[in-house]
Amino acid sequence: MSKEWPLWEIFIRSQHGLSHKHVGSLHAPDAEMALNNARDVYTRRNEGVSIWVVPASVIVASSPEDRGEFFDPSASKIYRHPTFFTIPPEVGNL
Repeated sequence: MSKEWPLWEIFIRSQHGLSHKHVGSLHAPDAEMALNNARDVYTRRNEGVSIWVVPASVIVASSPEDRGEFFDPSASKIYRHPTFFTIPPEVGNL
């Protein structure tokens, strides 16, 4: 049995209204300690207004090697790219 604490991924929201950003990882025995340690390590100069701690073991991510097969199908869906719409002159710049 491994004696190493689980790995947690840390996300900080720096200001109200902004998205959380991944800032790093740390090991902790539970979520509460991960949250406290994340506060101490990643917000020493009042950088954050919110912290998320997520067990690294539950994160599912695509692989950069799968980029082509994973993202290429979206290129065939032209309706997702509004470049073929004409904008009436009275609208002006958006």
